Amino acid sequence: METFTADGTPFERWRVGASTYETCLTRGARLLRWSVGLPGATREVLHWPEGAPTALDRIGAVRGGNPVLFPFMGRNYADGEKFAWKDADGVKRPMPQHGFARDSAFEFVEHGPKHAVVRLQPSEAGARCYPFDYEFRVRFDFLELFLRITFELDNRGGAPLPWCAGHHFYFTLPWHRGLSRRDYVVRVPSKKQWRHAADGKLVPFAGLKGLTEIPFDTPELSDCIFTHLKSAAVSFGPRSGEEDVTVKVGEDPIPGSWGTVVTWTQDPEAPFYCVEPWMGPPNSPEHGNGLHFVEPGRTDTFVTEVSLM
Repeated sequence: METFTADGTPFERWRVGASTYETCLTRGARLLRWSVGLPGATREVLHWPEGAPTALDRIGAVRGGNPVLFPFMGRNYADGEKFAWKDADGVKRPMPQHGFARDSAFEFVEHGPKHAVVRLQPSEAGARCYPFDYEFRVRFDFLELFLRITFELDNRGGAPLPWCAGHHFYFTLPWHRGLSRRDYVVRVPSKKQWRHAADGKLVPFAGLKGLTEIPFDTPELSDCIFTHLKSAAVSFGPRSGEEDVTVKVGEDPIPGSWGTVVTWTQDPEAPFYCVEPWMGPPNSPEHGNGLHFVEPGRTDTFVTEVSLM
């Protein structure tokens, strides 16, 4: 691991074969960039906007890299109140969109030439949202053309601990000069698709039903929630099938029914498209679908892999 500082902000860099990873792990456990050296060129796998802020109170909202979404993703609701949730005792608590980890401080637990483990630091903001006795860690394994990220949640309290976390990868698209979104397709082996309504409910969506390859210029693709996956592997890339990126949701060959992939982009001209592996759909504390519980004294994990091979 190399370390360097820019504008007073600490950064880390890992070089593994053709892959270079740049991170700011003490600020939101943020993976910023992943680039691959090619003959005469460099491919940016993850988009990170030039000049993006890295201050702790601003990095969470940057549209780039991979924000860590914890303890819940998307928008949460409680009795119709947006950005709130209820615990098992019916206590209503605040919950920002995508949780609070992406705006939180982390500290290093360990690191090596090809890996790092960081731990979420307690904060007043985090305690207001999630006032439990726990430890949340993120492990990164940086390999050539292959990334593995493991979430680990220890329950140190006396009651089951709810969580439903995920990733928000901003993949660079298109990544070939002269091509556009219409030249790339995503393959999501999903039986059911949904929209997230303004009141927090999941609404069945049939706009992509039956499609095995969805072009990235399909308007209905953005903000689509895919569940009931027939395989943990989701792939996307040029129509030719070469240079595919494969994202794996969890460690099982077939995720549970509510293992989720979300596809999203900001607008038709954005230089990225997000393919997001989540433990479950948004607003899981309210509807219960995809919500996971860690028993007292136990550790639960969520593993995501991204492969360029």
